Amino acid sequence: MAAPALADRSPQPRALPLREVRTRLTQVIALAELTDTVTLVTRDGDPRPVAAVVPAAAARTAAQARADAERLAAISAGWSRRLEELRRQSSRRHAAERRALVEALAEVWAELERRAPAGDPALARLRAAHADLLRE
Repeated sequence: MAAPALADRSPQPRALPLREVRTRLTQVIALAELTDTVTLVTRDGDPRPVAAVVPAAAARTAAQARADAERLAAISAGWSRRLEELRRQSSRRHAAERRALVEALAEVWAELERRAPAGDPALARLRAAHADLLRE
């Protein structure tokens, strides 16, 4: 039989004075364990909480969340450094390859201009098609 949807929610925290918590500690712990109830402990006569009895899963989750956040930050920083280094290497390689391509194209164009007759329309069309490559 399925549990009602409201059963998934943790009960509201309850407040008990320290004197009563001392007397009923076993019951307060069983309540936290079985129903995920948080019990706030107050000083006798002061409504402000000074401590809390929480389910172990909740306390462990907070500690794990901090550890996970620290581990994730370290991993993220490592990946960021690695990606930045790869970007720098790629930029250097790309710049070197582009320089080599521009130099090779310059040699080809010099040879084409030397061999083609002046005013050759095919050479003019080729130059127009490669205009973006010829700019530097």
